[in-house]
Amino acid sequence: MKYIGVLTIAGSDSCGGAGVQADIKTMSALGVYAASAITSITVQNTLGVQAIQAIRPEIVAGQIKAVMDDIKPVAVKIGMVNDAATIQAIAETLRETKPGIMVVDPVMVSTSGSMLMQPDALDVFCQWLLPMATLLTPNIPEAEVLSNVKIGSLDDMDRAAQRIIDMGCKAVLIKGGHLEGDKKVDRLYLKGGETHQFVHQTIQTRNTHGTGCTLSSAIASFMARGEEMPQAVAKAKNYLSKALEAGKDVHIGEGHGPVDHLFNPEKLIIR
Repeated sequence: MKYIGVLTIAGSDSCGGAGVQADIKTMSALGVYAASAITSITVQNTLGVQAIQAIRPEIVAGQIKAVMDDIKPVAVKIGMVNDAATIQAIAETLRETKPGIMVVDPVMVSTSGSMLMQPDALDVFCQWLLPMATLLTPNIPEAEVLSNVKIGSLDDMDRAAQRIIDMGCKAVLIKGGHLEGDKKVDRLYLKGGETHQFVHQTIQTRNTHGTGCTLSSAIASFMARGEEMPQAVAKAKNYLSKALEAGKDVHIGEGHGPVDHLFNPEKLIIR
């Protein structure tokens, strides 16, 4: 018997709503065993990010290898990576350990608008990590940066996705939360041309801190549990919508508060 292990590689959020903290809450709520490798320490709260201290690349790589060698997680989720050297260290380590599932959330900008990836890291990210991704999960600003396509419509989203697929990743989920309207549309594009669309009612709330981290962690968790990618995305979207709804009126902090990750937690799954 064993737990279903999932490793998050991401930055720490001192106010607990995003980053590794959100990942661990999400994975735990969905019944999988969460392990972590910390890429950076942030000084932040719901109002924004004040400072970022990167962890040395060899320490990040060491954390990953220690978990992969011992816990042997089924899936890996990669979130905020601040600098080029760390991206390269992560990619080299994962090439050695060969996880079956890699969900990569290209965290470049925080909910409050702070830049989280150093400019020279983007080229290294596209060269090293993007082609290794089972699934890439950019929001619209991140998809614009990766594709060099300005996105103002669903047609623009389609063009941007094709450019990202052409860069080497196996699938891309572009999150439409930044588009106006009473419904949010996300589109999943698989290599080979297959597409899936996910539509959810817009939830009116300020508590959106860490939604990207939460969604990518939920997708990784459901895929680790055995769901095919489209079904994993659909279930993860449903989980996030319910977490947003459950926490929409809760006041934590004076800025963008977190979702309610633990609105209905599952027991750890044992197989």
